[in-house]
Amino acid sequence: MHTQVAILGAGPAGLVLSHLLSLHRVESIVLETKSRAYVESRIRAGVLEHGTAQLLCETGVGERLKKQGMRHEGINLGFSCELHHINFAQLTGKAITVYGQHEVVKDLIAARTSSGGQILFEVADVSIDALSTNRPRVRFRHQGENRELSSDWLAGCDGSHGVSRTSLPPGALRIFEKTYPFGWLGILAEAAPSWEELIYSHHEDGFALFSMRSPSITRLYLQCKPDEDLTKWTDERIWENLERRLSFPGDKKVRRGRILQIGVTAMRSFAVEPMQYGRLFLVGDAAHVVPATGAKGMNLAVSDAWCLSRALDNFYNKGRTDLLESYSERCLRRVWKAQRFSWWMTSLLHRFDVNDAFELRRQLAELDYLASSRAAATALAENYVGLPWEG
Repeated sequence: MHTQVAILGAGPAGLVLSHLLSLHRVESIVLETKSRAYVESRIRAGVLEHGTAQLLCETGVGERLKKQGMRHEGINLGFSCELHHINFAQLTGKAITVYGQHEVVKDLIAARTSSGGQILFEVADVSIDALSTNRPRVRFRHQGENRELSSDWLAGCDGSHGVSRTSLPPGALRIFEKTYPFGWLGILAEAAPSWEELIYSHHEDGFALFSMRSPSITRLYLQCKPDEDLTKWTDERIWENLERRLSFPGDKKVRRGRILQIGVTAMRSFAVEPMQYGRLFLVGDAAHVVPATGAKGMNLAVSDAWCLSRALDNFYNKGRTDLLESYSERCLRRVWKAQRFSWWMTSLLHRFDVNDAFELRRQLAELDYLASSRAAATALAENYVGLPWEG
């Protein structure tokens, strides 16, 4: 088998890349280790930056997004038992859209399969080599047969635990990593949202986040230990903690409902430099991971894919190599700004040490500054709705 671009991973990064390449008349084949049903039901991020939503709509995969996505023109900061609204629309003229990552994946898979795009699900024993040649190879098993796929270029969109990055020789990449001393207990509940917009709550018991996935499904998070024992989190304990950490003046309270799913997400910041080795490009989580506080993970993956698709379009259709050569540099400028913002949001809202009274006062002072300064609120809003993409 041969294709122009072999793509490892059918998450947002790989699927957006394949979709955009098809619009530029560049061939690709996507290889995915999981089943289609699995990737279409995997609950992940749900906040789309202004640019991400705009790209999906402008490239023909935003029909359901426009109907079902929930436009939000701001978020709420909760601290000292009060809610403070940050109005993105007034501060930046832009908004975000709440639309689950798995819904984006469904839309992209449907678009690729309906247009004849090749996505091979449930591949196994994946390995890559010849990255420094003009014909990198991927070997794998599919439907019980050993196969080999050669390509002009290879896109590693297979996440932080995929083979793309781990197949590179020692010393090929410089690694930057920070691990946080807490995790998030994620709760998916069958309950109508209590508030119209997201709430980021700073509380003495730890951070809490109120979000949603649809008019009938609520997505909630509680700061917890990174090795939290889920068996100790009964439904009653979960709701009691949510009600305590998300308690504000007024009639609105957390609505209880049937808990559909819980899980613990570790919090870490991770990035590699460069994002390219030979003919392999690292895209999305294969190159960088951000704490979920800033809602940047999926959006960075999409902007990486857009940047690489533009470079490959210029290579095949204009004979230019400059954008391929500068792919890593251009992506990393945005990646590190997103890392900074995600770290800042995480440091602002979480309790690192319950005994550190100075740190608590510092956080509360900064939150009060955000709530009272248009300049400070604008900086938050600009980053949250998404900084410009560099082409």
